[in-house]
Amino acid sequence: MVIEVKNLNFKYKQDVILNDISFELKTGEILALLGANGAGKSTLLKCINKILPLTSGMVSLNKNNLQHMSRNSIAKKISYVPQDCIGETITVFESVLLGRKPYIKWDVTDNDMEITRKVIDDLNLGKLAMRRANELSGGELQKVAIARALAQEPYLLLLDEPTSNLDPKNQIDILKLMHKSVKGKNIASIISVHDLNMALRYADKFLMLKNRKVFAYAKREEVTSDMIKAVYDIEVILTEVDGHKLIIPK
Repeated sequence: MVIEVKNLNFKYKQDVILNDISFELKTGEILALLGANGAGKSTLLKCINKILPLTSGMVSLNKNNLQHMSRNSIAKKISYVPQDCIGETITVFESVLLGRKPYIKWDVTDNDMEITRKVIDDLNLGKLAMRRANELSGGELQKVAIARALAQEPYLLLLDEPTSNLDPKNQIDILKLMHKSVKGKNIASIISVHDLNMALRYADKFLMLKNRKVFAYAKREEVTSDMIKAVYDIEVILTEVDGHKLIIPK
């Protein structure tokens, strides 16, 4: 499965927010979406998911144009976890079960229940299954949001800053979970993230936005300190520790 974004443009009234964005991603790959605040990362994720209408351009899965699909059809192919996950007054099990909504016609089926149970088990959320979502910590709530997204059985998982406002351990837990899910289920993921070192550890490809355009589209081994400087306006040293690339601000 190949996800392709081609010549994507988005305007809000007369303001150009995204200009001629193009890239592609295959299943089994994780793309880190990078850029300074206001670069258009969240807007791009919403355009890909058809939450926002494109001004022009195309988003396709195996050459099938998503703009010609219904919202329900897209929900069977793409799942989206926004920046701020709100805990409902329903249980964790019920919250994850909501991910099956695009498939439910008359009532919840045994298959929907089994998929929900499996996702909860896979993500080690069993002990929380009967807890109310609004009683969870920030890290737990993020895991539940990802579980619900995976219950949709998507080809593409979109995550908008899933580690913001989390402590270091929960940041690592969330990104490990995302990495394991993408590789294990052979889906693709685009993740907007500010922590460059976390991105270098878990992502395969990098899309850097600057001035509303694609500044760089690179594999992990192609990322350079010059790219980081140009996008974030900071001098950095790019080194390696225990086989992992590491960015150190000068």
